[in-house]
Amino acid sequence: MLVLGIETSCDETGVAIYDTQNGLLAHRLHTQMKMHAEYGGVVPELASRDHIRRILPLTSECLRAAGKQLRQVDAIAFTEGPGLAGALLVGASVANAVAFALNKPVIGVHHLEGHLLSPLLANPAPEFPFVALLVSGGHSQLMRVDGVGQYQMLGETLDDAAGEAFDKTAKLLGLPYPGGPLLSRLAEDGSPSRFHLPRPMLNSADMDFSFSGLKTAVLTLVREQQTIDDQTRADICRAFQEAIVEVLVKKSLKALKQTGLNQLVIAGGVGANKQLRKQLDQMAQKKRFRVFYPPLEFCTDNGAMIAFAGAQRLQQAAHTNGAFAVKPRWDMGSLPSQESQL
Repeated sequence: MLVLGIETSCDETGVAIYDTQNGLLAHRLHTQMKMHAEYGGVVPELASRDHIRRILPLTSECLRAAGKQLRQVDAIAFTEGPGLAGALLVGASVANAVAFALNKPVIGVHHLEGHLLSPLLANPAPEFPFVALLVSGGHSQLMRVDGVGQYQMLGETLDDAAGEAFDKTAKLLGLPYPGGPLLSRLAEDGSPSRFHLPRPMLNSADMDFSFSGLKTAVLTLVREQQTIDDQTRADICRAFQEAIVEVLVKKSLKALKQTGLNQLVIAGGVGANKQLRKQLDQMAQKKRFRVFYPPLEFCTDNGAMIAFAGAQRLQQAAHTNGAFAVKPRWDMGSLPSQESQL
């Protein structure tokens, strides 16, 4: 079956075609990063308008790349939430209009479930059950995953998400939006010994995270410097990244030990961080567990993960064509479980 996936939850317009027999056939992505950089962050109204401009041309381009026609699509999946309400409505409107015109089922997908399942698009892919570390600009969570919809929360952030902490710290250091990826690149040139920042909740008994205090520690460190030259900025970036990575790695190891599982799956935008991947790979070799990452192109928001998640949910397509809503806030714990054949 062919599933058309549409992602418009924030500032990326993603479209993909997924075949349940042959895998991902094509995907296309447009990022609004340059447009929002002028304002220092995502402007919801501008995001919605740009989704409207991009989504139909991207869909046509994706279908051509897959060698398929729209009438051959068997189902349409779209990001129903969470996200920006106006941006979500663009994808929901297009998905439901296409489904109504073709008389095909439409599946609303939870954005985080899309991220969570995206490593299954890789080769090799993990098998259920596994521990998942979901780290992005809006979320930092550790979960036990026993199947599609079978998620047990092990720990989550109590305040800022890891990606959010990266972006806010980058702004403190005077880096342009989006600063997280640039902070990571600067950290590569930083000294590992010049500065040391706290590791929030590193030794707590639970598997929760807290990163707002780390951001405050960076602010204090910046104020203590007489001048912030390029090397000092790189050194602070290095200290900040090492603090976050150490916490993420140690909490992930604790989750593996508690669950007794030997597979760790990393999902979300922060999963592209080179230092995080390097340390997890080293620990995996040392502790004898397997770690899986989505392809780099699927770490950020994309249509491929939505098409794939929608394909897994196809049997329970509950939406009525033409009658739809979006969920800007949506608790992942409310998702129904489902037996999955992967």
